[in-house]
Amino acid sequence: MPFCSHCGGQVGEQERFCARCGARQPGPAPPPPAPDAAPGIDPFPSLPPRTVSILCYVPGIGWIFSILVLASRRFRHDRKVRFHAFQGLYLFVAWLMNDWVIQPLLSVAPAFHIYRFIQAALLVASVFMIVKAAHDETYALPLFGELAQRSVAED
Repeated sequence: MPFCSHCGGQVGEQERFCARCGARQPGPAPPPPAPDAAPGIDPFPSLPPRTVSILCYVPGIGWIFSILVLASRRFRHDRKVRFHAFQGLYLFVAWLMNDWVIQPLLSVAPAFHIYRFIQAALLVASVFMIVKAAHDETYALPLFGELAQRSVAED
């Protein structure tokens, strides 16, 4: 049985005031926050994981979905969806490098348009991964898949 913090008289565990002196008693310590109460967002409350994985590979806007998946509390422990998000993000970086680095460097030679072949290969890879994600398969593309697997393993 606890004692009064002011006069030392006995008080019940649920009593908020001492019956002897009337002093307010300290309450119990608040419970620690639940482990699932971590900050995060859930931008996909009703979408199934397979659909979210597909959205990560949509050319042009897939990077937005990838970032939302990686910031989402819902997919924090879903390794398959996070893999697709990382791989979609790395594909987008390859698109940027092709458009911003390779194309300006190689556009000075009119007969040498390798950046178009790279762009076509990236488009084929995106469509291929959309199909794989639609079948709920995890397929690692040669360079991007390895990076995505490492990124998921570091989480």
